[in-house]
Amino acid sequence: MTTSPSPLNRGRTRLLAAAASIAIAGAIGLGAVTSGTGPVMADAVRVTAPQAPGFADVVEKVSPAVISVRVKAKIEPASDTGGSMQMPGFDDLPDDHPMKRFFKEFRGFGDQGQDRKRHNRRNSGPRPVAQGSGFFISEDGYLVTNNHVVNDGSEFTVVMDDGRELDAKLVGTDPRTDLAVLKVDADSTSKFTYVDFADDSKVRVGDWVVAVGNPFGLGGTVTAGIVSARGRDIGAGPYDDFLQIDAAVNRGNSGGPAFNLNGEVVGINTAIFSPSGGNVGIAFAIPASTAKEIVQDLIKDGSVQRGWLGVEIQPVTPEVADSLGIKKDTGVLVSNAQDDSPAKAAGLTAGDVITGVDGKDVSSPKELARMIGNIAPGKSVEVTVLRDGNSKDFTVKLGELPGNDKLASAGSDQDEATPEQSDSETLADLGLTVTPADDGKGLVVTDVEPGSDAAERGLQAGDVITSVNTNEVSGASDVAKAIDEAAKAGRKAVLVQITRETASRFVTLPVDKG
Repeated sequence: MTTSPSPLNRGRTRLLAAAASIAIAGAIGLGAVTSGTGPVMADAVRVTAPQAPGFADVVEKVSPAVISVRVKAKIEPASDTGGSMQMPGFDDLPDDHPMKRFFKEFRGFGDQGQDRKRHNRRNSGPRPVAQGSGFFISEDGYLVTNNHVVNDGSEFTVVMDDGRELDAKLVGTDPRTDLAVLKVDADSTSKFTYVDFADDSKVRVGDWVVAVGNPFGLGGTVTAGIVSARGRDIGAGPYDDFLQIDAAVNRGNSGGPAFNLNGEVVGINTAIFSPSGGNVGIAFAIPASTAKEIVQDLIKDGSVQRGWLGVEIQPVTPEVADSLGIKKDTGVLVSNAQDDSPAKAAGLTAGDVITGVDGKDVSSPKELARMIGNIAPGKSVEVTVLRDGNSKDFTVKLGELPGNDKLASAGSDQDEATPEQSDSETLADLGLTVTPADDGKGLVVTDVEPGSDAAERGLQAGDVITSVNTNEVSGASDVAKAIDEAAKAGRKAVLVQITRETASRFVTLPVDKG
């Protein structure tokens, strides 16, 4: 027989058990405090999220193909009056001309003017004058850079990604697209890492690009950005069709490649836009499609041969379209067919509107220049024009585009028109006073009314009006007749062809107000 504990004993048992529990907890707590392991801490914050793609893999693969270019030239001693060498073709421009500033400040490795002055104080041997970037396009040593990097150079050194310095020779240049090809001789045991051009027709605004080059002579430098625009015209030449990128590009990046994420060259960094000369996120690259064609020609022939039509052209603005009575502002207006040119031989004349070449539409002067320039000299093309409201086709056998010196001198033997005050007549509707030209062809402007539409459009005394609405004029009555016909046809303006010195162009003048 067992007996149950008394209530008093049961209470004591509970107190002892509680005391034991407190002692155990205290011992555990004391151990946590006095042991050397420290307090228990929560895990550090870590976020698992999709990771943006990096560029390290691309850079690792392409960097051996990207090089720095050092250029030396024989510097002639400066004249006693001082001054620094200028970019060829820009010597005659005013110092504040935007194109002169553009090339002087933003292209190549900088002005180099002060460096050249210091060189001139010593001797006229080969001296460093520029440095830029470039890249190999073949394993046997052909490489691409900018023409303005190698321009005037007599010696060229290529600095490899691993620091090796190799001599290079100039294969050919194309100033119109600012491209140049150099060649480094490879021995039988060594081949160069090279890259290929991308299909830039697939490049979209917003695509990633990686620029690799030699900014400020620092050596291999990588920047990244996106394609921010296509088809940019920066006024550098008739073949402007630049990619605009926002990757950091600076002086010395000229001639360096802009890669896509597949390691293909989408463009060649050529120019930057900046008020300070440093990077502001607007850079321009020659598209791969343009570069690929030019580079092939340079490797093959050392130069580029382009087709030549031989016309002076200007855009067809809405005002020009209205004055000609055509429905849409398309095509390009021929302001002059040059003497002894393929266009003149085929029958094209001032006032024609070229709308197509070989069945392809033409929408701007730049587009026509590129289309004709991409066709080999000697080939015949079908040129479609609008004349007197009707479409006509002309077969033109293209010539070879003359050099800049020949183009500049074309027509230089023409006499400058001199205003005559006798037999002057006033064209009040146009704000002009004119007199017949001595040879009976056209009207010489003797006075332009200040504030008139003619003055606003740039007409000045000495200009010669040769036609109105494509009809030749020899007296004020011819102009009045053309204005009346335009008014009856419901047109708001007349198309006036003027010549100034050796240049010809069209302007539109309103006829609905005096």
